[in-house]
Amino acid sequence: MAYTTINKPSEYFNTKLYTGNGSTQSITGVGFQPDLVWYKSRSNAYSSGLFDVIRGTSKQLYSSEESSEGTYSGVTSFDSDGFSLGSDAGGNQNSATYVAWNWLANGSGASNTDGSITSTVSVNTTAGFSIVNWTGTTNATIGHGLGQKPSMIITKSKNNIVPWLVWHKGLTGGNEQDRYILLNTTDGQNTYSGYWGTGAFTSTVFGVSLDSLNNNLGDMIAYCFAEKKGFSKFGSYLSNANTDGTFVYTGFLPAFVLIKRSSTTGNWFMLDNKRNTYNPVNTRLTAEGTYADDTGSSYAIDFVSNGFKLRTNSNPNDGSGNTYIYMAFAENPLVGTNGVPATAR
Repeated sequence: MAYTTINKPSEYFNTKLYTGNGSTQSITGVGFQPDLVWYKSRSNAYSSGLFDVIRGTSKQLYSSEESSEGTYSGVTSFDSDGFSLGSDAGGNQNSATYVAWNWLANGSGASNTDGSITSTVSVNTTAGFSIVNWTGTTNATIGHGLGQKPSMIITKSKNNIVPWLVWHKGLTGGNEQDRYILLNTTDGQNTYSGYWGTGAFTSTVFGVSLDSLNNNLGDMIAYCFAEKKGFSKFGSYLSNANTDGTFVYTGFLPAFVLIKRSSTTGNWFMLDNKRNTYNPVNTRLTAEGTYADDTGSSYAIDFVSNGFKLRTNSNPNDGSGNTYIYMAFAENPLVGTNGVPATAR
């Protein structure tokens, strides 16, 4: 059996840098028509914006805020090789620099009846990614379309002022349905009995409860991820607070890593191979923050052929024995089906 079914990860996930022009422009070079665009200003203290194909163009959610969905001239179309932008200053201010992280699902979505509530799902089972929309009413199960148990779920009410709720396989304590962490804060993980319903996360559904984000909160959106060998990895690691830091095996050379200290407070670090084209990778943005690119040796990690290596005694390697969760996507798999191994940077 081949090591991976994805020889070219950039056909499913890719990072794109661009400069705003204050008017309208098309961003090309993504390599596919994205279904989720998550952008952030690198030069200005703006909130990052998320746009997806199910909610539609110009419908923005902010990862750093509890606010409801707003209509802005941000991403005005999803194009064959990227996306187009309007004049919204948050995503296209003249001369400001930006980064956009792009994922491929499967277009506008189809009805899914696997759960007790019918959902609309845009899914790419090869890449292990789906965008899920449903109307929250009561305790329920929701079909996610992945065909395997999710490793991470990020969900938000579109029309209510509530937090971003995250479930991640690396969270611990209680039953797995009890564990959650918030994307828009620095808080550590929490547990609450039955927060994700009473049933298990399965290959077809995940649960939601009245105590989470499903209590008459209207339209809901979720970004669901399943681990795919050689392309994506989700897990946790323990920090050692040493410049010879923890090594995390992913099975590929990373293109993007999101890291969060879950055992206590800490930022959601967002690192990629386009803002740092060589090691160390030390230019960070955060999902919960608004500030611009922050570069420093205290954030340094190395992207290597089979994972990433912490190179600092500070966050994201702060305090010996702290637990961090992560989400990583590949630049190159360790070995493709053609037998060609990944190389170090």
